[in-house]
Amino acid sequence: MLTWINPPKTLLLPFTSISSISPKPNKTLKSLHISTQPPILNTSTDCGLKFREKLLYLQQLKINPTKALQLNPHLRSATLNTIKSVETCLFSMGIERSAIGRILDMHPQLLTSDPYKDLYPIFDFLLNDVVLPFYDIRKSIIRCPRILVCSVEDQLKPTFQFLKEFGFSGQNRITCQTTVLLVSSVELTLNPKIDYMLSLGFKYDEVVNMVLRSPGLLTFSIEKNFRPKVEFFLNEMNGDLRELKKFPQYFSFSLEGKIKPRHRLLVEHGFSMSLSEMLKVSDGEFNARLIEMRLRLVEDKQL
Repeated sequence: MLTWINPPKTLLLPFTSISSISPKPNKTLKSLHISTQPPILNTSTDCGLKFREKLLYLQQLKINPTKALQLNPHLRSATLNTIKSVETCLFSMGIERSAIGRILDMHPQLLTSDPYKDLYPIFDFLLNDVVLPFYDIRKSIIRCPRILVCSVEDQLKPTFQFLKEFGFSGQNRITCQTTVLLVSSVELTLNPKIDYMLSLGFKYDEVVNMVLRSPGLLTFSIEKNFRPKVEFFLNEMNGDLRELKKFPQYFSFSLEGKIKPRHRLLVEHGFSMSLSEMLKVSDGEFNARLIEMRLRLVEDKQL
C-alpha cells in the first residue's frame, strides 16, 4: 500500500505531479526543497555605480558636484534620467550645452526640477505673455538664469504687470535685454528705487523717462550706487540734477574706475565737459580730447 507523504511547504510543484514520482524513502523526499527566496543582489554596489554616473555627468557639464549636492540634497536620490531631462528641456529652447552647464552650476536646484511643471511654464510665459520671439528666449535666460527659479504666478506675472503700467509697453516693451527686471520684487526692489529718484526732486514722468532710457536704473543698489554717485555729482562736481535727467546713464559707470579719475583730470587742467562727453567715450578717446583741449588752450594764449 502506497503511503502519501505531505509535500514540503517550499515545494513549488503542483500536487498532481506528485503521483508521477515513484515512492522513495522519507529521507529522500524530505530533502527535496526548492527555495522561494530571490537571489541576494549587491544593491550597495549598484547604487554606488549609479551615483558615480551622476557625478561624472555633472563634471561633463562643468558643474561642481560638491556645491550641487550641498545646495540641492534631492540630487543624491534623483535618477540620472531626471537630471538629463532638464538639459534636454533647456537645449530645446536653443541653449547650448556650455551655457546649460553654467546655468545649472549657478542654480543647482534646477537639476531635480520637473521640466513640464517648473520650466516649460516659464518659457510659455516669455513667449505668450511677454511676447518674446523664440530666438530671444535663449538670450533672456543666459542674461538672467535666475528667471528659471522664479514662480510665474507669484513673481513673474505681477512684476510684468507693474512694469507695463509703469511704461514698459509698446515701443518700450520688455525685451530680452530687460527681462532681468522681471525677477525683481515690486515692493522690495522696484518701488524703493523709484521713490529714491522722486526724493531727489524729479517728477514722476521724469523718472519714467529716465528709467525707459536706462532700464538698468531699476537694478542698481540705492546704498552702493545711487547715493554715493549722487553725493559726488552734487558735492564734488557741483552738478545740476537736470543733467542727470538728460543723461541717466551716469549711474551705470563706475564711480571709482571712471567718474572720479576723469573728473579729476578735467579739474586739474581747468576744463569741463558734459556727463555724456566725459563718460561715453573710451579712455583713449577721452585722453585724445583732453590733449586737444590743452593744445587749443595753448594756441589761444599765443594769439
